[in-house]
Amino acid sequence: MDFSSINWLAVLACVVFSVISGSFWFGPKTFFPVWWKAIGKSESDLPDGRPLTWILILVSSFVQAVFMALMVNALGSIMDGATLASGVATGFLIWLGFVAPASLVNKLFPAQIKAWAIENGNHLINFVVFGAILGAWH
Repeated sequence: MDFSSINWLAVLACVVFSVISGSFWFGPKTFFPVWWKAIGKSESDLPDGRPLTWILILVSSFVQAVFMALMVNALGSIMDGATLASGVATGFLIWLGFVAPASLVNKLFPAQIKAWAIENGNHLINFVVFGAILGAWH
């Protein structure tokens, strides 16, 4: 793994995008109410927005962006270099091959397919946009 090949400003842009897109995706006027109900929570269970939650969200987004950068760079080295298109393809394939099926297993037994669809819509957007940012801005 060549961490020196990572564009750290692009990684930061991915993290910022992830937080902004997640805030919209899980906003009170978008998917949050449906998702909250789909995971079996009621209005009396509303999250309190603890600082640790936001720190872990930032850390998770950072780790995803760093490893997406490594994957985009690895794919780019096999092809004619990292591009926006190869980054988008990398993001989609990582989501399709690893993120979506792994998280689906966690939602099948508690019958939370609706929650899975909402969560994975957000993951799909993030991984594809991460790939685009990292592929185009290398």
